Amino acid sequence: MSKYYTEERNALILIALLKEHGIKRVIASPGSTNISVVESLRYDDYFELFSAVDERSAAYMACGLAFETGEPVALSCTGATSARNYFPGLTEAYYRKLPVLAITSTQAVAKVGHLIAQVIDNSVIPNDVVKYSVTLPIVKDEDDFWDCEVKVNTALLELTRNGGGPVHINIPTTYNRSFQEKSLPKVRCIGRISPSSVFPELPIGKIAIFMGTVPKWSREESILIDKYCEINNAVVFCDHTSSYKGKFRVNMALVGGQKSYLRTNVTPDLTIYVGEMTGDYYSLALQGKEVWRVSEDGLIRDTFRSLKYVFEMSASYFFNHYSKNRKVVPNIYLDICNREIDRISNKIPELPFSNVWIASRLAPQIPEDSAIHFGILNSLRSWNFFKMSSSVTGISNVGGFGIDGNLSALVGASLANSKKIYYGVVGDLAFFYDLNSIGNRHVGNNLRILLVNNGKGTEFRLGVHPAFQNDQNADEFIAAAGHFGNKSNTLVRHYAENLGFEYISASDKQQFEGVYKRFVASDITERPILFEVFTDGDDENEALEIILNLEQGIKANAKRIVRNTLGDGGVNFLKRVLK
Repeated sequence: MSKYYTEERNALILIALLKEHGIKRVIASPGSTNISVVESLRYDDYFELFSAVDERSAAYMACGLAFETGEPVALSCTGATSARNYFPGLTEAYYRKLPVLAITSTQAVAKVGHLIAQVIDNSVIPNDVVKYSVTLPIVKDEDDFWDCEVKVNTALLELTRNGGGPVHINIPTTYNRSFQEKSLPKVRCIGRISPSSVFPELPIGKIAIFMGTVPKWSREESILIDKYCEINNAVVFCDHTSSYKGKFRVNMALVGGQKSYLRTNVTPDLTIYVGEMTGDYYSLALQGKEVWRVSEDGLIRDTFRSLKYVFEMSASYFFNHYSKNRKVVPNIYLDICNREIDRISNKIPELPFSNVWIASRLAPQIPEDSAIHFGILNSLRSWNFFKMSSSVTGISNVGGFGIDGNLSALVGASLANSKKIYYGVVGDLAFFYDLNSIGNRHVGNNLRILLVNNGKGTEFRLGVHPAFQNDQNADEFIAAAGHFGNKSNTLVRHYAENLGFEYISASDKQQFEGVYKRFVASDITERPILFEVFTDGDDENEALEIILNLEQGIKANAKRIVRNTLGDGGVNFLKRVLK
C-alpha cells in the first residue's frame, strides 16, 4: 500500500508548520514512537533527511549543520533515554545560540509515572539545555488543533528569537500506522517582527486598534496614535480601562453586545492588539479577519485565534513606522463607528433599577479628572455601555480577574493623590470579600464606594451565564445568595459609619434621585462616602437583556446596510429575498 502522510493530526500540524517556517533539514534517529513523524517527512520531497543511530551524535551533527548553513536544523527521536542523549549537544547549542529543534516523540503523557516501558518524564529540562520546551496535545477537536498550532508556532519562532537557540517539542503519538493523508492541513503561520525585520504591508480596509489594559498612555503616544489613525482609516476600540483618550477612541461595547446585529459595517479588516488583558468581552466580538499584536514582550497571545504577526517592539515604534511615507486615505471608519454607537444608544428605553441603570445615570456625571475602579464582570460590563468624561481614568483588576482585591486596589490607588477623587463600583460579594480594606487607617476623604447590593453573585443569575438555566437552584451554592446579612439595611451602614464614612443608600429610583448628587460632588468631602444601592436580581437580568436586544434583528440590520449602500431599490430586493 502506498504511503503518504500520517493521520495523526498533531504530527501533520507540526510538519506543515515546519514547511511554513522554512525548516527543511532533519536528522532522524531510529525508533517506534517517531514513525509517524519520520515516515511523513520522508514522503514529502521538501525535507532533506539524514540518519544517525546515536542521538548524542545526532545532536552534535545538528550543531555543525546549523552553524554551517545558518538555518534551523530539526532532530527526531523517541521519548525515553533517546531524548536524554540529546542533552550534551543541545547544551552546546544553547551556549552558542544555535537553532536546533529537538522533536521527541513519546507515548501519551498520561502514562508517565505508571511503570510503563519506555515512558519517562520529559516535562522538566535543565535551564541551559533548551530555551523553550513544549508538549503538544493529541488532536481530537478544533480546540486541540488551535492549541497545537499555537504551541508549534511559538516553539519554532523561539529558534531565532533574541539571537536564537535550541528548542524542544515533545509530541505524543497514538501509534496510528495509517499513512493515507495525501495533503497537509491548512495551518496558520504566525510571524514575529522585530525592528530589524522586513515589515508586512498594511492590508487595505478598516483597521481597529484594540486597546487592552496598558500603563498610563503618554500625550506623545496618543498624538502618534491619532496620526496613525488619521492616515490609515483606523479607530481605537476602548473600554473604560483603556488609557488612550484621543479623538479616535470609540467605545464599542454597546454595539458589539447586540445579540441581533449584523456587524459587517463595523467589523475591521485588521485588528491591532495593544496591551494586555481586557474585560470588554463585547468589543472582542468585533475582531478583524487578521490580528497583529504589538508588545515589547514579543509573546504569542492568540486572543482571537486569528493572530498573524506579533511585533516585538514598543507601540510607539510600531505606529511611527506605519505612519511614515504613507498615502493618506480618507478616514470613514470613525464616522461609521460613531454613527452606530449613537444610533443604538438612542434606542435605550427606561431601564429597571439595576447596575446598568445606575451606570446610565452616574457615568456622565463622574467628576472631571477623577478615577474609578470597577468590579469585574457585571459592574465593568454595565458601565462600559455608557460614556464618561475623557479625563476620568478607569481601572479594573482584569489581570487575575478575581473579586478578592477590588477594594484594596482602590484604597491603594487613592493614597497616591489626596486631591483626586477615587471611585469604586462593586457588587456585594466582592465588597464583603475585601471588607477589611476600608478599615485601613490610611483611608482618606477622597474615597467613594458604590456598593450594588443584590444579596448574591448576580452574575450567575443573568441570562448571559450558564448557571441561569438552573433557575433558583443556582442561588444556594453557585450565586452564594443570602450571606452577609442577606441585604440588611443596617449592617453596612453601621460598619461604614463606625469607620468614619458618610453613608447614603437607595432602594429605588426615587430614593436614588434624591441622594446621588452628593456622591458625584466635584469637591473633596469631609469624609469618605459609601453609597449602598439595593437592587433585585430579576431587575438586573431584565436590564441587561434590554441593553443586549436594542436591535430589531438581522433583517432590520440588513435593510439598513443595503439602504446605505444600494439605496431603496436594494432594500426592495432584500425584502423579496428574505420574504
